[in-house]
Amino acid sequence: MGRLVLRLIINAVALWLTTLILATHVTVVPFAPRGTLETILTYLLVALIFGIVNGIIGSIIRIVALPLYILTLGLISLVVNGLLLLLVAWISGLIGFGLSVENFGWGILGALLLGVIAWLIGVVLRPFTGPQS
Repeated sequence: MGRLVLRLIINAVALWLTTLILATHVTVVPFAPRGTLETILTYLLVALIFGIVNGIIGSIIRIVALPLYILTLGLISLVVNGLLLLLVAWISGLIGFGLSVENFGWGILGALLLGVIAWLIGVVLRPFTGPQS
């Protein structure tokens, strides 16, 4: 349970940094624009939605598209991750707040940046979280 919460926080921080870097193209709209707590909760909620979408739909796509992954030497994962980020933006838009991605190209770049930042944060925190199992 602790690792799940840590991954959620890492993804929320990575999403926040991604929205800072790609400020006008990938944004998060909090459910209450003036409050810091509301903004943090929005990032955590979007990170949770992204984790669920990536865990369920992303896993199914990766299994079904395995031949494409092999054929493209894994480059198709950029497209898949971009589509998953757009799906998260659509889902969070249905609830009236959350992630906003300008278009498919920014979705791919946003997903790539989000993955790299989350990986870097995980590498930095690994000595403090113990061995990975």
